[in-house]
Amino acid sequence: MGEENCTVLTEFILLGLTDVPELRVFLFIVFLLIYGVTVLGNVGMIALIQVSSRLHTPMYFFLSHLSFIDYCYSTIIVPKMLANIVNEDKAISFLGCMVQFYLFCAYAISEVFLLAVMAYDRFVAICNPLLYMVTMSRTLCVGLVSSCYLGGTVCALIHLCLALEIPSYRSNVINHFFCDLPPLLSLACSDVSTNELLLYIVASFNEVTTIVIILTSYLFILITILRMHSAQGRRKAFSTCASHLTAIVVFHGTILFTYFRPSLGNSADTDEVATVFYTVVIPMLNPLIYSLRNKDVKEALRKAVSSKIFSWRIFS
Repeated sequence: MGEENCTVLTEFILLGLTDVPELRVFLFIVFLLIYGVTVLGNVGMIALIQVSSRLHTPMYFFLSHLSFIDYCYSTIIVPKMLANIVNEDKAISFLGCMVQFYLFCAYAISEVFLLAVMAYDRFVAICNPLLYMVTMSRTLCVGLVSSCYLGGTVCALIHLCLALEIPSYRSNVINHFFCDLPPLLSLACSDVSTNELLLYIVASFNEVTTIVIILTSYLFILITILRMHSAQGRRKAFSTCASHLTAIVVFHGTILFTYFRPSLGNSADTDEVATVFYTVVIPMLNPLIYSLRNKDVKEALRKAVSSKIFSWRIFS
C-alpha cells in the first residue's frame, strides 16, 4: 500500500455485525435484552452482596468485583454497538475509539486476574478452612483486588501508548463492532510488529500465569476433596467450586479460541461471533451461573425479596 494512501485519522467507521437491513431490528432487540439482563444481573448481584450480611465473606467480596467488571466492560461495548445497529452513521472519533479500547482492555485483563484470585480463595477455603477468615483478611482481599485492577490498567496502558504511536492508517473502516486492537493494527500503514509481539507476549503471560495459578489451586482442592471421608462434605466442596469453574472455562476458553488459535483459515465472521460471546454474552452469564448454582445467593435473594414484600404490605 503506497504512502499516498495513508492518512492521519480523526474518526473511524465501525462496520458492526451485519449490513443486512432485515437483521437490524432482530439484532437490536436480542442485544438490548441481553444487555438488560446483564445490567440487572450484575448490579443486582452487587446490591444483594452489600445488603445481605450472610454474603459478607471474601468469596462474595470477589464476586461483587467480578460483577462490577462484567457490568463495566459490557457497558463500554454494548450501547455503542446498539446505536450502530440502528443508525446509518457508524462513526466513532479517534479519541473515543482509543478510550473504548483502553477501558475494555483494562477491565477484561482485570477479570483474567480476578478469576485467578478467586481460585486461590477457593483453595484457602477448602484446603485450610479453619484459618480461612484469618488468612483471607480484609486487608489481603482489598490488596488482591487492587492488584487485579492495577495489572489490567498497566497492561492496557502499554497497548494504548503503542497504538497512539501509529502515525497513519490506510483506511478508517474497522471490520468489527468495537475498537479492538487487532482490527486497528491491521489498518496501520507503519510497521506494527512491535505492537503485535507485545500483544502476544502480554496476553500469553497473563493467560499462562493465571491458568497455572488456577490449575495449581484446583489440583490441591481436588486432592483435599478426595481425602474427605464424608460424602456430604465432598458434595459441598464440589458445589462451592462448580460456579467458579464454569465461569473460568467459559471465559478463558473463549479468549483462547479468539486470540490464540492459528490465523490460517480464520474468518472475520468467526472472530466476531467469538468476540460477541465474551464481550456481550459472558457478562450476562456470570451472575446467572453464580445465582442459579449457589444456595447462599438464592437464600439471600429469597430473604431480600420476602423482606421487601413484607415492608411493602406494612406501608401499603
